[in-house]
Amino acid sequence: MIDVTEETTSELNGPGAPDEWAAHLATAAPGPETAAVLPVLDAEKLSRTGRIDALKALERHTGWIQAHQAQILAALEADAEAELPEAVRDRDAEAAWNFTCEEVACALKLSGTTAAKRLEVARELDRQYPTTLGMLERGEICYMQAVAVTEACAVLDPEVAGQVEAVLVEKMPAMATGQTRRALAREILRADPYGAEQRHQARRRERQMVHYPKDDGMALWGATLPAEQAAAMNAAVDAHAATLPDEGRTLEQKRVDALVDLVLNRTHPGAATSGMRTSGEPTPGGSGLGEPLSGGPVPGGPPAGGRSAAVVQVTVPLDVLIGDSDDPAQLKGYGPIAAGQARRIAFAKGTVWHRLIIEPKTGMLIKTDPTTYKPTAETERHVIARDAYCTFPTCRMPAHRCDLDHIEPFNHHDRAAGGQTVPENLGALCRRHHRMKTHHPDWSVRRDSRTGVATWTAPTGHRYTNRPHDYRH
Repeated sequence: MIDVTEETTSELNGPGAPDEWAAHLATAAPGPETAAVLPVLDAEKLSRTGRIDALKALERHTGWIQAHQAQILAALEADAEAELPEAVRDRDAEAAWNFTCEEVACALKLSGTTAAKRLEVARELDRQYPTTLGMLERGEICYMQAVAVTEACAVLDPEVAGQVEAVLVEKMPAMATGQTRRALAREILRADPYGAEQRHQARRRERQMVHYPKDDGMALWGATLPAEQAAAMNAAVDAHAATLPDEGRTLEQKRVDALVDLVLNRTHPGAATSGMRTSGEPTPGGSGLGEPLSGGPVPGGPPAGGRSAAVVQVTVPLDVLIGDSDDPAQLKGYGPIAAGQARRIAFAKGTVWHRLIIEPKTGMLIKTDPTTYKPTAETERHVIARDAYCTFPTCRMPAHRCDLDHIEPFNHHDRAAGGQTVPENLGALCRRHHRMKTHHPDWSVRRDSRTGVATWTAPTGHRYTNRPHDYRH
């Protein structure tokens, strides 16, 4: 606790004091006492390092304020429910009687929809997820992570939802919001595999085309469809786009043109159907299944000499594959999928499996490959499968769209003196973060060859870590 006295206040603007306060507040539990010191975080008086610490401090206090706001919103909702006459206790009648949403919308200058969402999240945090609410109040997680818990677990029974929350509470402080959502999806699949399969089958029946007009003569066109079909279509578009000449087009422009060509210019009814290739995830302690595969198209795919077959990567533990477990699998480009869905993909006609090896203690993919400047195809496949995404923290660019970067630069004049072209010295980096690492003198990265953890150091001296994909989870 910080006692803010007149003497303390007079010291806030002393030499170096703002930076020191910023560093302290970046890790201190937020509360009234620390909030009183926030005015010292004046951007003009902080160094660049101090400004990063100030951002952290302000974000922690934002969580503290949002937790208190959620408690007040939940109390307002409880007051409204308590005032409902017995005759209007059902849900439909309540909606016509309870106007708390409108009052909140006016008070906070929100739309009715946004206000209703705030109330719903607050109610769920207060009643069902007090642990998550407490973490938000202590500034350990952000508001959007708390929202993710309420949204993802809404499909579960309260008891199962509590189990999922219990698994995630220790992990969430080290996660970004996107990582939290993916972890929630995986734990929900693990905690409720039967329900996940039922929900998936229900959603399959709701598949539909979508077509929305946009400005300047453009439109958004696509479909809501099973994730494995979307992954296959995405891979087919990428494979066909790679065959198109550049002609001044960007990659995204070529992908759109490839989609149009695949849909409108099919040579016969099966020509737009791309071959699906699946792979499995190894089990801890030994060999399993699990890397992107190559090969010709499956029956029903493009004709011989036609467009390239697409590769779809699914990682699945061996015990799930044979039906001994209903743990979730991983569909590349989508995320966790139910065990039943993974088994249907794995045993589809034309599927090919490859075996991978993992390190049992860390769950990290391992392999040894030659040391030439340009990675061999096998090394490239290995690093892409190992990293899954760009290895810069928070970046979710898929590894197959990234560059393979030498962490210790390769020495073209003396191979023995420079970084080798081995998986331990290679990392997937999107073009933006590759350029930043290569050309910005104050950004650097080190990778622990034993654990696979990449540690980035920013110009301010702050360090951020990125852990490799763990094939045990």
